[in-house]
Amino acid sequence: MNGLLALSRGIDRVNTTIGKAVSWLILLAVLVSAGNAIVRKVFNTSSNMWLELQWYLYGAAFLGAAAYTLLENEHIRIDLVYGMWSRKVQHWIDLIGSVLFLMPFVILMLYYLYPWTVRSFERGEISSSAGGLILWPAKAMLLVGFILLFFQGISEIIKKIAVMRGLIPDPHAHSGHHAPLEIDPALMADSAFGGPEAQPKDDGRGNRT
Repeated sequence: MNGLLALSRGIDRVNTTIGKAVSWLILLAVLVSAGNAIVRKVFNTSSNMWLELQWYLYGAAFLGAAAYTLLENEHIRIDLVYGMWSRKVQHWIDLIGSVLFLMPFVILMLYYLYPWTVRSFERGEISSSAGGLILWPAKAMLLVGFILLFFQGISEIIKKIAVMRGLIPDPHAHSGHHAPLEIDPALMADSAFGGPEAQPKDDGRGNRT
């Protein structure tokens, strides 16, 4: 198991580095968008190349950070019953979900994306829009994003098994980094009795109204 945990740590380091690095692509996309808008308004000229470049940058940021998001347990959950169970049961839910749903889906995507990307590269596909960019880099980003997600899925499965066996501490003891909802007892009491405005008031003559 030590060898697998070492592999997991290596995958985590790579995806952490990539995930943090691609965040700068958002800034670059904003600058390209702003520059394109300024040139279009001032010089009354533009090109589809700049618009498609924005899409490429946003896509690269999203796909490059997908594995890092899984690592940080920050993906969106639609929690209907998950939070009702003990952490031990949640571990089993996470493990089964990763093995039976996440990994088969990622493998299926890789199976179809690889030949799709290779064909695009071999044909030198170009955007159908006038002045557009070549298409294969965008398709390659999809492939790379799912490759990173595949390895991160393996890392998460290794860590989940290690946590369940007590070999490492639970990195997400509270099912994520989101702070639990804090409720003020005073507000709860007010709500139970109809709020502050529903409480008896003194009319100034010693009578409660």
